[in-house]
Amino acid sequence: MANPHESAQSLMKLYDLRREPKMREARHWVIRSFNPTSLEDIAAAMQTEEYTYVRMVSSYWEMAASFVVHGAIAPAMFHDVSGEMLAVYCKLEHMIDEVREHFGQPTLFKNVQAVAAEWPGSKERMAGMREYFANMAQG
Repeated sequence: MANPHESAQSLMKLYDLRREPKMREARHWVIRSFNPTSLEDIAAAMQTEEYTYVRMVSSYWEMAASFVVHGAIAPAMFHDVSGEMLAVYCKLEHMIDEVREHFGQPTLFKNVQAVAAEWPGSKERMAGMREYFANMAQG
């Protein structure tokens, strides 16, 4: 398990990656514009140029979560500064098994799911986020 200093260093590096201009653009699009409610919505998004943003952001959070799962970052420290991961995951969490099966990706968000499962209050927090995003999408 990483010590507090190592966890902090890793979190700062992850933060620096999130500040990169293309990643900021991708994160903004995923949070604001990617609101799938069905497999059809995901399939439609896959046909757009912006779907690269979904891949970029989801792979970033899967990588970050893998650091927690494998002990490179302390879970409590990650939880304190990585709420955005839940915001991204809540967009698929309610249909993750269906998405994995339909698109033939059985390990999609495996580490994100593991971290979210151990995150105190994550289910309630993601439910609130889904409601917020649905209201935001309606204008």
